[in-house]
Amino acid sequence: MVIKQLSVFLENKTGRLMEVLSALGEEKINIKAITIADTSEFGILRILVSHPAEALSLLKARGFSVSLTDVLAIATPVEAGSFAKALRVLSDRNISIEYMYGFSIGEKAAIILCAEDIGKASAALKENGMELIPAEALNRL
Repeated sequence: MVIKQLSVFLENKTGRLMEVLSALGEEKINIKAITIADTSEFGILRILVSHPAEALSLLKARGFSVSLTDVLAIATPVEAGSFAKALRVLSDRNISIEYMYGFSIGEKAAIILCAEDIGKASAALKENGMELIPAEALNRL
């Protein structure tokens, strides 16, 4: 249930984010989730898109520094403590999380996470009854 995420290195300059989003829009590539981690000089844009391989080629062709990363999407109920329950599974197995972000739609929330060992994290979550969201399901949102 691994999902391919785009990571784009962006200079903190007016218009750079708009250039990425416009390029994707022109090619009818839908954004399913997005986050930016930044410093004063640069940012890392992380996005889940409908066609990651196409988006990677497109952005590279336009001169962006971009890569694909494996991440997991965990579905949880929209209720207090549900994120902690999912993360407890990983913590109890000493699986480190590199970063995460989330969003909610209706009665469900999604945690997107990158772990040091994505295979081990996926197996642990499945063994503990956690619902992993496949890429195809994200594309239907």
